[in-house]
Amino acid sequence: MGYRNALEVLPPELISQIQQYVDGEIIYIPRQEENRRKWGDNTHTRSDLHARNDEIYRLYLEGTSVKELSERFYLSTQCIYKILSEYK
Repeated sequence: MGYRNALEVLPPELISQIQQYVDGEIIYIPRQEENRRKWGDNTHTRSDLHARNDEIYRLYLEGTSVKELSERFYLSTQCIYKILSEYK
């Protein structure tokens, strides 16, 4: 999300109307619903976490304990249990 000066992108009539509601304040204008992106769409974070969770579940099925998974992936045991419950 970037900051843009309204004087550069909006017509003066519209700026005048907006100033009746907010004068000199910063406001957020949300994206239109069809232009919204889900979390992680701009990066590989979502797929990276899915791959990590797949690996955790695979190792668990192979006999790795929750405590060992917790230490290996630097996650709390509660987090490991949550990941495992999503796969069951």
